[in-house]
Amino acid sequence: MAILDIVVFVVYMITVLGIGFYFFKKNETVKDYYIGGGEMSSLHVGLSVVATDVGGGFSIGLGGLGFVMGISGSWMLFTGLIGAWLSAVFLIPKVVKLGNLYGFLTFPEFLKHSYGTTVAMVAGIISFIGYLGFTSSQFLAGAKLAVGTFPSLDLNSALLIMGGIALVYTVFGGMKAVIYTDTFQWIILMVGLIFIGIPFAYSYLGGYEAIVKILPQKYFSLQNVSFVQIVNWFVIIVPIWFVGMTLYQRIYACKDEKTAKKAWFIAGLFEYPIMAFMGVILGLFARVAAAKGVFISDGFASEIGMDPEMGMPLLLKHVLPVGLMGLMLSAYFSAIMSTADSCLLAASGNFVTDILGLKQLNKNNIRISQIVTFLVGGAAIIIATTMQSVLELMLLSYSFMVSGLLIPVLGILLSKKRKPIAALLSMIIGGSSTLILTFMGVEIPYGFDPILVGISLSLVMYLVVKK
Repeated sequence: MAILDIVVFVVYMITVLGIGFYFFKKNETVKDYYIGGGEMSSLHVGLSVVATDVGGGFSIGLGGLGFVMGISGSWMLFTGLIGAWLSAVFLIPKVVKLGNLYGFLTFPEFLKHSYGTTVAMVAGIISFIGYLGFTSSQFLAGAKLAVGTFPSLDLNSALLIMGGIALVYTVFGGMKAVIYTDTFQWIILMVGLIFIGIPFAYSYLGGYEAIVKILPQKYFSLQNVSFVQIVNWFVIIVPIWFVGMTLYQRIYACKDEKTAKKAWFIAGLFEYPIMAFMGVILGLFARVAAAKGVFISDGFASEIGMDPEMGMPLLLKHVLPVGLMGLMLSAYFSAIMSTADSCLLAASGNFVTDILGLKQLNKNNIRISQIVTFLVGGAAIIIATTMQSVLELMLLSYSFMVSGLLIPVLGILLSKKRKPIAALLSMIIGGSSTLILTFMGVEIPYGFDPILVGISLSLVMYLVVKK
């Protein structure tokens, strides 16, 4: 990598870290640290939501899907659009009302209002574990990006460097730093993809005729995906908009219900079609490049046996000129940091507020939150060293949270009668069954995801105990 690219990247990192330190001086209370004081605008929050939800993990993961299945991989983020708009209509009005009335900071506090302390504690543990895994997936995405562009780096060294930068920035900045820089980082990513990454790759590969000549027609069709796969994505991703701690933090961060709804509609449109197609197109381009032997110098004679998620970073390394490579690397690392910082702050918030019960922290004691954030980030880096696939780790984290937390939330939205023991048992049965089936490698009929079993058992448990 050229010196100019490194300089561009380093300047960007210093700028982002500087923003984190700036807001460190502005944080007066735990409310400032975790929900930005509850006074954010719809545009900032909307861009922060999509930056967090799509982020680097889905950016790298979408590239992998484009490499494997072509533009049909875009259907994964169509479920994000549905989830965002459904939660805007059905969830946000209730969450904003209760959040403003009782000063909520976390998702489990929303459950605590209806089900009590024990349910909130278990929800905090489930959410903490889920976001710990999700943070790990973002660090792994950053490491893969770094390895693809810096061949001398091994994966573990890249994890320490990329994870360390995101960790330090998040520890100091809190939610205001996260939301404001998410807006800045998302703009960088959009500009980088639209005006740099895709055009340069398209030209490098020889244009439309050269690209379609290499791959079978199915890679250019939206029908190259099975019904089962779409159902699995739908069941995993849509419900996360109803149980995701990072999303509740942003609802609480909004000034009012109207602001939150507008932010969610903005986020849905950015997810699909904008980010969905840009991500898979670059992945498709990477497969074309691999088939043409572009990655021979990287040890890959063709696309066979190649890690699909490494295709896009390698493509960018080969097609971008000096200077622009540094900018594009900054753009993707922006996306990774946008998700990593939010998930890390969510896990930290769950641990401090819901598990430890430390909510009324003043400025002198806010250091406790920062120490916990630092320790959680360190654990996430360690977990990332044991994993291989960014997308698999992300979806597993989603599955665990959704199967454990969705049914009690629906119980609040759809019923006036609440039974805490029903919510508690449904959470434990749903989350644990999904993890057990996944780690034991149990095959679900027709190829459906274990989350379907987890949610079904959670629902049955909830209804039986409630009645």
